[in-house]
Amino acid sequence: MWRVIILSCAVALGAAAQANAQSAQLNSSNQVLIIDSEQLFNQSQFGRRVARDLEIEGRVLAEENRRIEAELAEEEQELTQKRAVMEAPAFRDLADAFDQKVQETRKQQLDKTKALNTKIDTQRLTFLNAAAPILQDLMRESGATVLLERRSVVLSAANADITTAAIARIDSVLGAQTQSPETSGE
Repeated sequence: MWRVIILSCAVALGAAAQANAQSAQLNSSNQVLIIDSEQLFNQSQFGRRVARDLEIEGRVLAEENRRIEAELAEEEQELTQKRAVMEAPAFRDLADAFDQKVQETRKQQLDKTKALNTKIDTQRLTFLNAAAPILQDLMRESGATVLLERRSVVLSAANADITTAAIARIDSVLGAQTQSPETSGE
């Protein structure tokens, strides 16, 4: 019983310490704050959900590509076997039709891959648009006038980076939802 109570207190103190560290980070007198937008996206609930969803879609597409590749290889083998028993012009027509089918299939699968990449970009933009008001609140609370991307900064004080605090706040406001509160009708 005491172990449970001690463990509960330790967890509560750890959470309180993290909250205090984040609060201290936000209460700094930095007028310039820094975030790592990649980390912000990748470690947020929203970003992790997007990564899971897109990973599933990517696996489905990869499986589809393997299935199509196997079907085309089988069809090519059948075409190769027909070559020995067909007249050259008739075989050429079949070979040209097969080549056209392969080219069209490649284009379709490439288009699907591009659409998946576009979806990633769209989800990142959706996230950043939804996170913007939250980041503005963090800036206002800390008295900052500028928020910079970590990759643009050569040197800074450790307390200028609010990425961890921003992730916690974004998770508490947005969670893993796909739309910002303004666009979801909440």
